[in-house]
Amino acid sequence: MVGRVIGRRQILAGAGMAALAAPGITRAQGEAIRIGEINSYTAQPAFLQPYRNAWLLAQEQVNAAGGINGRRIETVFRDDAGRPEDAVRLAGELVNAEKVALLAGGFLSNVGLALGDFANQNKKLFVASEPLTDALVWGKGNRYTFRLRASTYMQSAMLVEEAAKLPVKRWATVAPNYEYGQSAVRWFKELLSRAKPDVQFVAEQFPALGRIDAGATVQALAAANPEAIFNVTFGADLTNFVRQGSTRGLFERRRVVSLLTGEPEYLDPLGDEAPEGWIVTGYPWEQIDTPVHTAFREAYRRRWNDYPRLGSVVGFDTVMAIAALLKKSPTLETEALVDAMTGLQFQSVLGPVQFRAIDHQSTMGAFVGRTVLKNGKGAMAEWRYADGKDYLPSDDVVRTLRPQT
Repeated sequence: MVGRVIGRRQILAGAGMAALAAPGITRAQGEAIRIGEINSYTAQPAFLQPYRNAWLLAQEQVNAAGGINGRRIETVFRDDAGRPEDAVRLAGELVNAEKVALLAGGFLSNVGLALGDFANQNKKLFVASEPLTDALVWGKGNRYTFRLRASTYMQSAMLVEEAAKLPVKRWATVAPNYEYGQSAVRWFKELLSRAKPDVQFVAEQFPALGRIDAGATVQALAAANPEAIFNVTFGADLTNFVRQGSTRGLFERRRVVSLLTGEPEYLDPLGDEAPEGWIVTGYPWEQIDTPVHTAFREAYRRRWNDYPRLGSVVGFDTVMAIAALLKKSPTLETEALVDAMTGLQFQSVLGPVQFRAIDHQSTMGAFVGRTVLKNGKGAMAEWRYADGKDYLPSDDVVRTLRPQT
């Protein structure tokens, strides 16, 4: 399905979404508003297949409710295969040949940065769904780039709040050796050192993304004899790391704090090998009973005969943010869209969210809890929702981190 244009087909029957009308956008009623979506579908299918499923569900709901002032939205999907250079090439095709109104998507942080630079150079709005690096909105932030997902800083701050309570001083870190992993380790170390000045970081491991030598990595971490480990690996790297670490006793009598590990995309493949007692960010999809999330979960199940993953939430909410943007903007001109996106508020699956004016980061939060084994597979317990607005630095600090644009 990558590369297809998805429009009015397969409309979700009986969708209860409120109509999204935008009086200012009044071009020919039958002409669709086109969104260009670029992602690493073949490189990261565990996250991005549920993401695209939920994207289509949201699009169907918006269109079934009347679209944007009678105009349906449709998406032109492209697969960058995890390569920044391909993402930039595809962005050019979407803007110049497909005439999309805006760009969206992105998973890997290095790809997201490349797309953010393209958006800035070509003055085209880019709504980044997933790339977590803080450089996207801070060090390399620009007028045309906005990000939905809670960032490495935000999720590290959430985990540091729990890590600081542990009776340990000696820490080791392990993370994939690219922008996301480096950013996460940087912020975890800095924030934990502020919270507990006596902590020591005694080892760092940065295996190549998708090519971890788990045995060697585990051996190097064990040799440093840490009391606790901060893990940032995900996907197949996480599975290999957990298996080798468990086999070699790395996790015995050691605390582990782990970014993203509570997401079912990464927890489910471990089955009954899932670690217990890790402090994680994640998504306890089956336990969240708010009305908005329950409606989303049931709609997703009806549409796809499957349960949602965290990628599903991100895909659905990206579309809903864009729909709210199109409702607010008076025209489809880029500068008007950017102005409307600045400070935009919308109702996400997880709660109210705003894209901050100062740095274009949304206030979407994350769930923090502990891993347990339940019915032969990993799950989250003792979890709480950490609202993103409570885990962002002050405006004065942001001004020192982000170029003035």
